[in-house]
Amino acid sequence: MAALGPGALSGPAVGLSPGAAVLDAHGPVAAARPGRSRAALDVIAIAMALVGGVLGIGGAFVQELQAGGLLAVFIAAPIIEEGLKPAGIYILLTRWPQAVRSQLHVAWLTALSGVCFGVIESLVYVTFYFPDEGGDYVLFRFTIPVAMHAIASFVVGLGLSRAVIDWAAGRQRLPKRARNFYLAGVGLHAVYNTMAVVLGAMGVFAFE
Repeated sequence: MAALGPGALSGPAVGLSPGAAVLDAHGPVAAARPGRSRAALDVIAIAMALVGGVLGIGGAFVQELQAGGLLAVFIAAPIIEEGLKPAGIYILLTRWPQAVRSQLHVAWLTALSGVCFGVIESLVYVTFYFPDEGGDYVLFRFTIPVAMHAIASFVVGLGLSRAVIDWAAGRQRLPKRARNFYLAGVGLHAVYNTMAVVLGAMGVFAFE
């Protein structure tokens, strides 16, 4: 990530696979020492992306219950969910930064977290909230909302790096790139929620 500050990846490069990339102030850097294989690091990265989707939906559910009402739909949900969906990516960047190939790789992993989040959310909706809506509703829930979560998370992931971890720990300011992509993802999510509510009120989303 371009906004990474000096020392964001301080310490020796322990456990890096040959040719593994790490994000520093200028993007991915190589020259890693032998350690875990590239395949093992890729498995860790995918696993953390999926775990993050599970962790994110649990945290989002609790936070949105506290917000409640229309505030949760239009404001709280996008802000909370786009912050929590990359939970596994935060862990990955902290614990296994050598698993990251590039900024685009981070974005795709974050999108995978969004897909996981969206699928679990849709399962909850079709199983508990609206179990009698029929096949059209099930098809809708597992396509459009899941795609929205994936795209919004991908946008947020374009700004994620170790610098965000350092900001959360109080070691530096939040990079503008991370802030801007996060706000873009939140904005996309909020627009979708607004359109869904409006179209539902108009009867466009009327499922048999």
